[in-house]
Amino acid sequence: MKAMLRLLLLGICGLLVVSGCTKAAPRCTAPEDNPLHHYLRGMEALETGKVDVALQKFDRSSYCEEEFSQAHSGLAITHAMMAKSQGDAGFRSVEAGRALDELKKADKFANTEEEKFDYQLARIRVATILKGEDWVRTAEGACREALDLKVDEKQLVYYQGKEAANYFMGVAYLESLQFAKARDQFQKVLDSRSNGKWHEKADRAWKKVDRIVRAMAGITVGDVGKKIAVKETVTRADLAALLVDELMIDKLFAGRVASQSQVQAMKPEFTPADMVNSPFKEEVATVMKWKVRGLEPKYDETTKAYLFKPEDPVTRGEMAFILEDVLIKLTGDSKIATAYFGQEKSPFPDVRTTSPYFNAVMNMTTRGIMEGELSGDFRVNDPVEGAEALLAIRVLKQKINIY
Repeated sequence: MKAMLRLLLLGICGLLVVSGCTKAAPRCTAPEDNPLHHYLRGMEALETGKVDVALQKFDRSSYCEEEFSQAHSGLAITHAMMAKSQGDAGFRSVEAGRALDELKKADKFANTEEEKFDYQLARIRVATILKGEDWVRTAEGACREALDLKVDEKQLVYYQGKEAANYFMGVAYLESLQFAKARDQFQKVLDSRSNGKWHEKADRAWKKVDRIVRAMAGITVGDVGKKIAVKETVTRADLAALLVDELMIDKLFAGRVASQSQVQAMKPEFTPADMVNSPFKEEVATVMKWKVRGLEPKYDETTKAYLFKPEDPVTRGEMAFILEDVLIKLTGDSKIATAYFGQEKSPFPDVRTTSPYFNAVMNMTTRGIMEGELSGDFRVNDPVEGAEALLAIRVLKQKINIY
């Protein structure tokens, strides 16, 4: 009896040992259905702004391997981007919390130097997107740690090189309006290798920041100017603010084109409905008071009213038109308005001599206030970038001193 009991116990123990040593069947078995593949596709989706696709890919990556650190790094960036796009504060807070939770998991599961690198890059990117308390210092610390890692760059399957840390730190500095530091980081990327993955992006970013640094020289509007400088498109309200706060057209026009009694009597004809609660209400009122051509209210078919449309982007052609009018008012030279009428050929393929902007474009480019492209085009219909607007205002200020 004892022998039979002993054999039974041994059999049970054997079953427990076998079951304890048996691995769970893998969740993903197809060749391309693996965590690394889905991680790469997710990161590529983030590059093109396809956040929903990225979320699916990172979720699948994590499903294939729950403790795959890089999947959680990708999820952290994704949830941070989702938080940024949320208009509701409550939903934004939830997504931000998820981003930070995923960062903790990425850190916990990171075993290799390469996984740790991806985690540190995610820290930089999440901090830049969420902009929490002391976020720039957080990004700086993550950048230092990433660069200190002894990684095999061939194993950095997405980032491909340690200079990626410099690139995203440059983005962080740009977002925090620290332009000189941003330019330095982008320069480090350009110095690192001739054809790395981040070289082209860093080159574009360096040129943009360099324009901003040059544009900000002599600019006095402080944070307003800095915030406009980083914009991809300048709005009508932005330009009104620059003309009033930086070029000080109210003071200049008052001293050059009107008597004191006329100035005191001047005021805008009305306040557009879309400017009543705008932070740029006073600046727009000043522009309207002086009837700056190109910045007049526009008739809106929906409301059947004249609106300023402060968020409408300003094109380069419109910018030339507006600055030409400012120049005419300041110099008192009305001939400027027709100086290039009748010219048979345009130096810019995209600006015909019959274009309503042709005269203004010629006035701005011949005076060096605005520039064409190396291709020969003026890009008349493209939106004005913040740095371009600041540079034009700066040069116009210099030209004013000549007259």
